[in-house]
Amino acid sequence: MEGYRWKAAVVTLSDKGYAGEREDKSGPLVCEMITEAGYDVEKRMLLPDEKEEIKKCLCSLCDDDGMDVIFTTGGTGFALRDCTPEATMAAADRNAPGIAEAMRLASLKVTPRAMLSRGVSVIRGKTLIINLPGSPKAVRENLEAVLPTLDHGLAILTGRTGECAK
Repeated sequence: MEGYRWKAAVVTLSDKGYAGEREDKSGPLVCEMITEAGYDVEKRMLLPDEKEEIKKCLCSLCDDDGMDVIFTTGGTGFALRDCTPEATMAAADRNAPGIAEAMRLASLKVTPRAMLSRGVSVIRGKTLIINLPGSPKAVRENLEAVLPTLDHGLAILTGRTGECAK
């Protein structure tokens, strides 16, 4: 929506990042890309792969902080500790599968490994939550695929417009 800057949170989910054993490169990239696209990053967090902690964080960002959109990065793969999609679904009121499907489709054009992403996109109240992969390369590919269209969906979700795209 022209002129309005969406209130965004970026949450990196990584045991190694949380423990200080790995530098978080994906979270800063998400912040950079969404800021350039007209979003205000109001919260930035780094959490371990703990389902209940992630769910609690997402619920708080939606319900208490009133974020328009939350981007998570990490925890969407096949590793036993990867629980971001499950935590996100536990926080959700409604599913918004087209966003995750569009990201996987775009990434499949680059690598067949994109089919291994379990990321989801959901709605809680008036907040959109989008799971991104953990690698910076995949974050860039995924965001480039969906950022141009998110503005319209967020405008409808938040009640800033009821109009259809022309």
